[in-house]
Amino acid sequence: MRAFLLFALLALLSGTAHAQDLLTKRNGEELAVKVVEITPSEVKYRRTDNPDGPLITVWRTDVFMIRYANGAKELFDKAGAAATPAAVRGGFPAEVPIISNASPNDAILNEPIRLDGPRLGVTVLSNGVVNKAREKGTDLNPFLTQFGWQFETRLFRLPNGLSGLVEFVPLVGGVEQGKFIPSVSGLLGIRGAKGFEFGVGPNLTPLGANIVLAVGTSIQSNGVNFPINLAVVPGNDGMRVSLLVGFNARHQ
Repeated sequence: MRAFLLFALLALLSGTAHAQDLLTKRNGEELAVKVVEITPSEVKYRRTDNPDGPLITVWRTDVFMIRYANGAKELFDKAGAAATPAAVRGGFPAEVPIISNASPNDAILNEPIRLDGPRLGVTVLSNGVVNKAREKGTDLNPFLTQFGWQFETRLFRLPNGLSGLVEFVPLVGGVEQGKFIPSVSGLLGIRGAKGFEFGVGPNLTPLGANIVLAVGTSIQSNGVNFPINLAVVPGNDGMRVSLLVGFNARHQ
């Protein structure tokens, strides 16, 4: 009998030690976590299988529901606002700080957030661009590799997930051909809640100045973003089309 009681006590203590919250994303993914903080725009948590690991942040707009270890549930609508009745939210764990706002517009992030990282890719040159480069004394193949860095600053993020961005992208092309062809682009853009983005701005190269149009998306995994961007630079002498990939992580 004593052995049975001891076993039951150990099982109870084990269950308490492994108490966890369940976070369900809008894409159906379920994560066993320990929620640390909920802000007007983000949910911060640590994984229960790595409680001493990094603090992970997801957007409230990406979260469908949080089921806490004490049985309380918190539902979120598509704008990231808590949709659970107050009577249900009354079971909120006291150790989870909840930062609320009287107006949904208060969820706009005022502080800039930087998302810098390396970029690599390839650029395809039209015949007109190749001929113009040859006239300036540079023989080029129509396919160039590109290496560089993207400096990105997110200026704001609305409750519906729409973000405003400023990007600065210096690149060096033609290294595989023994050339050093610099280019610099500055873009003003927007990014949707699901990662699709569009930007436009000036582009400078030794061949002259033009406008660059860029579209892309970002794949997120464990707090790291993997952007994929397609950029088009039209001009009087022809067109340049670049495909760039890379990675970045959020930092202030």
